[in-house]
Amino acid sequence: MRHWPIFDLRLTTPRLELRLPSLDDLDALVDRVLEGVHEPGFMPFGIPWTAAPADILPIASIQHHLGSLASWRRENWHANFMVVHDGQVIGSQTVAGIDFAVTREVSSGSWLGRAWQGRGLGTEMRAAVLHFAFEGLGAESATSSAFTDNPASLAVSRKLGYRENGIQPQVVQGRRRVNQRLRLLRDDFTSPVPVEIHGLDGCRDQFGV
Repeated sequence: MRHWPIFDLRLTTPRLELRLPSLDDLDALVDRVLEGVHEPGFMPFGIPWTAAPADILPIASIQHHLGSLASWRRENWHANFMVVHDGQVIGSQTVAGIDFAVTREVSSGSWLGRAWQGRGLGTEMRAAVLHFAFEGLGAESATSSAFTDNPASLAVSRKLGYRENGIQPQVVQGRRRVNQRLRLLRDDFTSPVPVEIHGLDGCRDQFGV
């Protein structure tokens, strides 16, 4: 897109490409949502969006991603990357910054279709956005969180060098859950996979740097 070159941004790893969504990408992403993101009866998300009725979930998912793009500001941005493997959209990896020019801190969140879980792809896609944040944007720290009963997500964070940063009780679907906060410092991160950043020079200012 000539007038908003942020859509030319790409992050690549040996197995993945991360890019901001086209409309076709969002259609494919909804297919993954409808196929399933987590086991029935378990909710890994603080906002239980996957519990929406089947007739609402597809449009709500698309509107969420379009809304993040529509509300993008240099001082408050959410880059919801599509995760592409072998030419197919398989999930979403978000990296976000609020007042990033001052805080130099980002946060992240992600999900993968169930068919692609357990292959190390979750680690690879998080490593991609961490490399982007630290090496591309000059971040000093990154935060994440996961419920204490979600060992797979916590394992990814620990593998990448995050340290525990306190807990926060939270009510999800009427139940008490405990959210484990995590924080990663720039000097503690070494990417387990090579990551290449493409197209950042044309849109660096959109991230407040």
